[in-house]
Amino acid sequence: PGGLPRFDLVRDEAFAESFDAALAAHEAEIDAIANDPEAPTFENTVVALEIAGDALSRVSALFWSRAGANTNDTIQALERDIAPKMSRHYSKIGTNAALFKRIDALWASRAGLNLSLEQVRVLERHWKGFVKSGAKLEKSGQERLSAINETLAGLGAKFGQNVLADEKNWALFLDEGEALGGLPDFLKDAMAAAARERGEDGRYAVTLSRSIIEPFLTFSTRRDLREQAFRAWVARGENAGETDNRGIVKETLALRAEKAGLLGYGNFAALKLDNTMAKTPEAVNGLLMQVWEKAVARAREEEAELAALIAEEGRNHEVMPWDWRHYAEKLRAKKFNFSEAELKPYLQLEKVIEACFDVAERLFGIRAIEQKGVPVYHPDVRVFEIRDREDRLVAMFLGDYFARSSKRSGAWMSSYQSQHRLPLPNGTVGELPIIYNVCNFAKPAEGKPALLSLDD
Repeated sequence: PGGLPRFDLVRDEAFAESFDAALAAHEAEIDAIANDPEAPTFENTVVALEIAGDALSRVSALFWSRAGANTNDTIQALERDIAPKMSRHYSKIGTNAALFKRIDALWASRAGLNLSLEQVRVLERHWKGFVKSGAKLEKSGQERLSAINETLAGLGAKFGQNVLADEKNWALFLDEGEALGGLPDFLKDAMAAAARERGEDGRYAVTLSRSIIEPFLTFSTRRDLREQAFRAWVARGENAGETDNRGIVKETLALRAEKAGLLGYGNFAALKLDNTMAKTPEAVNGLLMQVWEKAVARAREEEAELAALIAEEGRNHEVMPWDWRHYAEKLRAKKFNFSEAELKPYLQLEKVIEACFDVAERLFGIRAIEQKGVPVYHPDVRVFEIRDREDRLVAMFLGDYFARSSKRSGAWMSSYQSQHRLPLPNGTVGELPIIYNVCNFAKPAEGKPALLSLDD
């Protein structure tokens, strides 16, 4: 429905061949635009670039969603190969002299082209994209920049895979009794489910998923276990061996600095911020420093309050990182009679989703209608049609809410298909957005609701 990918027909081993075909098709489209004998116009150059590479966009969207939300050894091996290959492909486009000549001519004459503000912005993004890809560099500079980008792509893929491996491979298994001291039922349910997923039915697993590690650090009365869990959490990618990211970080920073220098920027931050609202590192630091001293002073005040609580309990240790959440929760209870554990039952995931959709309907007149039985990339994924006041289908929305070992940590959204109003080669105009939202909430026990925190 709604143009969703046929996830049930997607085979991991088909991605490599699909990428090769899509890359070749995109390259042919780019060559046709660059070598168009007609004088460059917004339509035959910018619009043509916008709609080129449809096959590549579709296979990329499928692949990168799998790589982030439901990966495996096959996908990860492909990712290490495809990331540099994609970088080479786009470096070649960015240094295509004939193509940049057309873009540069349009940019130079933009004042007389009678473009809308939206069109000027799109043209600017394309022009700056080419410049940042090395279009204005000499041949040797272009080749070096391309090599840097290719290496960075591979390093980025490896970095993420290393973090995921450390998260996946570490778990602290606990049994009933003192080891579970202080833990509320919702957390024990989530830990039991995590242990069951790892083949330890009947036990409880502290994992490095934020939805488990943070409440464990908050509620566990076992300081030794909090320390063990915290040290594992902050050591992801820093454990020596194959998954150690320190060498990757060092090489990445050096290459980013070299890339910025090649493109005429003082540092990589200046390069990244150039196309944003902030524009410069100085603007960002100026905003941060407005609150920095006040934030540090407030943190020191809170540290003193936490230390006083520790002393009241007859303990004589300093406030360590694995103590902070635990005693901050106690301080909130003491000062404000507030308990996150008591609040959680009022923040059931299902009710929060309903509330979000209800607000969207009241504000924008759109309704979310869940579609059951639709093939998806993982059984936890839910599919919704988004319809307007006239009951017209305006979007598809997929929600992937629960943490699992095949999913990287964090929360993000992306798309399988982006909304636009451009004419397509098949004669249609525009496409509906197909959006997916990925979270990492702790999955509850069978038949129980997923409970969220305010941070969630």
